[in-house]
Amino acid sequence: MMPRVMDARHAGKYRVWLRFDDGLSGEIDLEDELWGPVFDPLKDVAEFSQLQADAELETVVWPNGADFAPEFLYDRLKSALAARDAAE
Repeated sequence: MMPRVMDARHAGKYRVWLRFDDGLSGEIDLEDELWGPVFDPLKDVAEFSQLQADAELETVVWPNGADFAPEFLYDRLKSALAARDAAE
């Protein structure tokens, strides 16, 4: 089953808070993923902050057409949560 982004919010700088359809939620930092023609404009935090959850695509999108695959975001969040739990 493909994970679906149900809610997304800008959480400061290049951080995104996400909630998936299975209840998994938390923040990830996407700064190191902002490269290439479609993502370069998002290095401007004002542009990055315009993110939203798209119900049709079931992922995070930006007005300039940039988006990330929901499974990439899901795996990234699971890894971030696991790293945080291991550090505690």
